[in-house]
Amino acid sequence: MRILVTGATGTVGSNVVEQLTALDPTIQIRALTRNAEATLPAGVEIAVGDLASPDTVADAFKDVDAVHFINFAGHGYGALPDPAGLVALAEAAGVRRATVLGGVATGPLEQALAASAIETAYLHPVEFMSNAAMWWSAVVKAGEAIREPFGDRLSAMVHPADIAAVAAKALVDGGYDGQSLVITGPEVLTMQDKVQILSEAVGREIAFVELTVEEAHAKWRSEGMPEGVIAFLTEALGNTPEEGKTVADTVERVTGRPARSFAEWAAEHADAFR
Repeated sequence: MRILVTGATGTVGSNVVEQLTALDPTIQIRALTRNAEATLPAGVEIAVGDLASPDTVADAFKDVDAVHFINFAGHGYGALPDPAGLVALAEAAGVRRATVLGGVATGPLEQALAASAIETAYLHPVEFMSNAAMWWSAVVKAGEAIREPFGDRLSAMVHPADIAAVAAKALVDGGYDGQSLVITGPEVLTMQDKVQILSEAVGREIAFVELTVEEAHAKWRSEGMPEGVIAFLTEALGNTPEEGKTVADTVERVTGRPARSFAEWAAEHADAFR
């Protein structure tokens, strides 16, 4: 079996590569990347191309049985310009199965896959545990307090490896055609819970200062954050949808093992905060 992983150097894509190998070492993995010099595990075939330019990825679909798609283009999470063209290329190449990782919203790629003959599972993870490193590692390393709004906000945050493990099982085993799989961690945590767990992993107390919404906006603007992102974060953090703060059994149901906890993630990545 040959599987194409798009977004293969991203947070989830790189984990999909690892989880596929762990699930079945005989699987042939082809990684789509815009960077010909990308570092990938030994034995992974590199295909250079960009989902935003379908003519660059036609060869990547050749002799592929299944594809892990992302529904956005590049680091800015922009819309794919021709998702129907991508799906047509995949169908013409004989792709039988797919997973698609949603970005900000469900869009034309999902619609094109639903209208195709490709068996597709739609992955909808909640907040990534890895966001903690992106937002807080430099602050904690500097010995400063974590300063965020909405200290009592609830989150069923998920380990990226669990998102990938669900994707890997769906790609290899199938059986999830048309299903929307909400992927969460095993527990619901507040901001204070996360900071305390991280403190235990790092081995020292990390201070937390809760900001007002106005203070958070001022902080984010001082860091150069665009107004659109500030508005998105304010809504996402201040009005987290129910699925983002409710534990789903998807990881255990699909993979046969419990979802990884934030304590596990923090222990794995403690050095990033020291």
